Amino acid sequence: MTDKIALITGASRGLGTALAKALAPTHHIVAVARTVGGLEELDDAITQAGGTATLAPMDITKPDAMAQLCRSIHDRWGGIALWVHTAIHAAPLTPVAHMDAKDWTNSVAGNVTPLGHLIPYIAPLLGRDGQAVFFDDPAAAQMYHGAYGASKAAQITLARAWAAESAKSGPKVHVLTPAPMPTATRARFHPGEDRTALTHPDAEAARLLQLLD
Repeated sequence: MTDKIALITGASRGLGTALAKALAPTHHIVAVARTVGGLEELDDAITQAGGTATLAPMDITKPDAMAQLCRSIHDRWGGIALWVHTAIHAAPLTPVAHMDAKDWTNSVAGNVTPLGHLIPYIAPLLGRDGQAVFFDDPAAAQMYHGAYGASKAAQITLARAWAAESAKSGPKVHVLTPAPMPTATRARFHPGEDRTALTHPDAEAARLLQLLD
């Protein structure tokens, strides 16, 4: 097993899966997601390619569960080299004036609140030399994207604040902007679009990882 550990939150599909597979040749993958089937498929792909993974079928909105996971990572490996956060809640598109209260609550609970406990839990595991990666979505401010867009903007604001605070002391915090990809989240927001013009997640994962130090 490689000595480098990569923690992927939101690893069961889309860009999270693609990044986990791309990192597996050089990192042991700790894959976190609620979807057990997706994690098992990822594990199969990583194992077949000669890599190793630890599956953590957990909900990032549960602080106690995340605390236990981070303690387990510390006890087993001492820390991690990389944290990649791709987990996202995509609320249905709707005019802001007609936004459902439950969709708003779920958006904040899925996209903003978890970082309030994940960053303090994971930062010590990264230490000075680790790296954390978040993903911006410039299209999130479009009309009808209110709940998703506002919660995504808040998430990225937290990431950018952490990046500024740790610029000299570490860890290195990246906020990257992926190209449009044919993911399940995008399909919810753009039904019926020509998906052949979009970038495959595997190709985009390779490009994004080249941007890391």
